[in-house]
Amino acid sequence: MNTLKNKVNLIGRLGAKPVAQTFDSGAKKIRLSVATNERFKNKKGEWEDNTQWHTVIAWGRLCDRIEKVLDKGSEVVIEGRIVNRSYETKEGEKRFSTEIELNEFVLLNGKKQENN
Repeated sequence: MNTLKNKVNLIGRLGAKPVAQTFDSGAKKIRLSVATNERFKNKKGEWEDNTQWHTVIAWGRLCDRIEKVLDKGSEVVIEGRIVNRSYETKEGEKRFSTEIELNEFVLLNGKKQENN
């Protein structure tokens, strides 16, 4: 392998309505909260669910598409890359976060319903 890739694919559901943000420069960003779920049998033979929440960030033209078709509960396939960030709080504490920067998505459960 000549290059190693940072690529992630997930199938999950949005836990909330996408949150858009527009900057002074005109750049647009959307934050999604996507849940993935795995089922397994525990030592007692009972089924358990393991839900993981993923923060997904999209930029630019993807934001317009997301606003048109995604809403809370939408089931999506996402493709992106993992981005690790560190920042300092106002109190001076160092914090770390891991996000998925979205490259592409596919809506699995139909178009968002218009409110009449």
